[in-house]
Amino acid sequence: MQEEIRKIILEIGEDLTREGLVRTPERVEESLKFLTKGYSVDVNQIINNAIYTEAVHDMIVVKDIELYSMCEHHMLPFLGKCHVGYIPDGKVIGLSKIPRIVDAFARRMQLQERLTHQIADTLWDHLQPKGLGVVIEAKHLCMMMRGVQKQNSEMVTSSMLGLFRSRSETRMEFLSLIKGFNE
Repeated sequence: MQEEIRKIILEIGEDLTREGLVRTPERVEESLKFLTKGYSVDVNQIINNAIYTEAVHDMIVVKDIELYSMCEHHMLPFLGKCHVGYIPDGKVIGLSKIPRIVDAFARRMQLQERLTHQIADTLWDHLQPKGLGVVIEAKHLCMMMRGVQKQNSEMVTSSMLGLFRSRSETRMEFLSLIKGFNE
């Protein structure tokens, strides 16, 4: 990988012997491996049986989960926050597992739309809740730094399953919870 990075640096017209660039191929390789470490993560190992029987029937929301990902079209970052809510049907998941699941999918070359559904589908399959919602709000550097160059645009995606899809009052409660605390 480092040799390919050297070729790219030379192709853009830089001098690989310049002090600041001598170790850049090594640093870029390390950076790319870190930013895409989600490919080597097994979500089942993250969950690791941390699903517990509990007689909770009210909505559980984990909001403002930081996420950092890489646009698969331009290999530029997008970053933002993810909000997850669910209504248990006898099972809850360990709190730290939700952000870890977000990271597992975010640390891949991604589309925000796909990322939203991967998180929702994984939690739906493992928890089998009455309802589940995932909302991601993110800024995409591919839109900010190049192309259309819109600095303040933000993409919002959602996946609503079960009661979050079929009952508008449930969906609205979730959306008000994730927005209401931000103000």
